[in-house]
Amino acid sequence: MVSHKSSDRIKSNIEGLSCFGKDLRTFVDPNISEDAKNQNLQQAIENSRTHNAWFTHENTLTALEAWGNLLQHDHLQSWLSEYQLDKNFDAAVGIVMAGNLPLVGFHDLLCVLISGHRAIIKMSSKDRFLIPELLQMMTNHLPEWNNKVTVCDDQLKNYDKVIATGSNNSSRYFEYYFRKVPHLLRKNRSSLAVLTGNETEEELKGLVKDVSLYFGLGCRSVSKILVPKDYDFDILFNALYDVKDLIHHHSYANNYDYNRAVFLMSEDNILDNGFMLLKQDDRLSSPIGCLYFDYYEDPEEVKKYVTERSAEIQCIVSHIDGLDSVPFGTAQFPKLEDYADGVDTLSFLLKK
Repeated sequence: MVSHKSSDRIKSNIEGLSCFGKDLRTFVDPNISEDAKNQNLQQAIENSRTHNAWFTHENTLTALEAWGNLLQHDHLQSWLSEYQLDKNFDAAVGIVMAGNLPLVGFHDLLCVLISGHRAIIKMSSKDRFLIPELLQMMTNHLPEWNNKVTVCDDQLKNYDKVIATGSNNSSRYFEYYFRKVPHLLRKNRSSLAVLTGNETEEELKGLVKDVSLYFGLGCRSVSKILVPKDYDFDILFNALYDVKDLIHHHSYANNYDYNRAVFLMSEDNILDNGFMLLKQDDRLSSPIGCLYFDYYEDPEEVKKYVTERSAEIQCIVSHIDGLDSVPFGTAQFPKLEDYADGVDTLSFLLKK
């Protein structure tokens, strides 16, 4: 039975997070003047852009808008109703955050605080301005969380559990370093789209967003597509034209030029539209400025491909029956209950 005190705490958390979400939606609202918006957050966005070229103003606003849309009362209530949050937890949870996307570590922080634990954050050097500012905004509505977060500049210390996100190489280090405590470790993953050739114009535009948003740097970025043998790539190229301006981003252009040169010197067969390279390749994860593709003959072949690479796949975009997939255009916008690597973070935190 849930106590009145616990019930009140959960209700307070939902209300506070809903208010915080409203603040974020207000901030990204184009109808509100810049002078009326949170100046500290504006400065954090500018600092992030200056410090990390991949964190463009547009992409950071996209991440903030996504969180503003998630942190609404109904979404929070639906998410948290699946858990027993009435127990009293007070463990110290270390969080090693990634920095490939703006705010990519925020979901872990939110899970730790909602579960009642304390958070010790090791932020990525690539994303060290946005998280502290969002934390300040959030604790304006949830002051009881103010003393539950410690930002660690050096190695994590004095932790009872750990959540760490990194590459396949760093994961091996994490496995050893955090072996004595309960841990949740994440490795490299990529996302896949499976096309039939019958996609609507709207679905193709959604796919372009799945591929190009955040320059394809996220684990939910579609880095490979599977297409039928007779697929007409002109249709896809026409849709991709919407993001031709990617090539004007200096770092993206450098990666595109480098990969193009490598492919040409290797005499690889590539499709090139001037801002994105398409290359047939068995691998799942493609480099920046490139989208891998492969052919399939029937849906069973696709299911076999997915099964064999399940440990590498974060999500699948498709409308083919029988695949655990998400709709076109939604890969980069997970729900609160869409946990990285399919491992339930809250359940991990709620275990004694």
